[in-house]
Amino acid sequence: MNKYYITIESAHSGYYKVDLEDHHGNYTQVYEKTVEEALNYARNWCKQADERKKQKDIQAKAIAEMIALDKKAGITTQTSDGLD
Repeated sequence: MNKYYITIESAHSGYYKVDLEDHHGNYTQVYEKTVEEALNYARNWCKQADERKKQKDIQAKAIAEMIALDKKAGITTQTSDGLD
């Protein structure tokens, strides 16, 4: 079972604040003009949860590989990871 946390509340200037968290722990916050737009955004964001997880996993693996290459090349120090 997948759990999603969705909160839609009135915000400023007639907007609605939308807080979302998916079953992978990803979080976002957006502002929409209407409740319908807020619900539509939430529905689409939740549908994309598994794809978002895959993309984050790929990114994390790439970063780990870059760090390993930097260590192998000797360009890291205790205060710098070489990614800047």
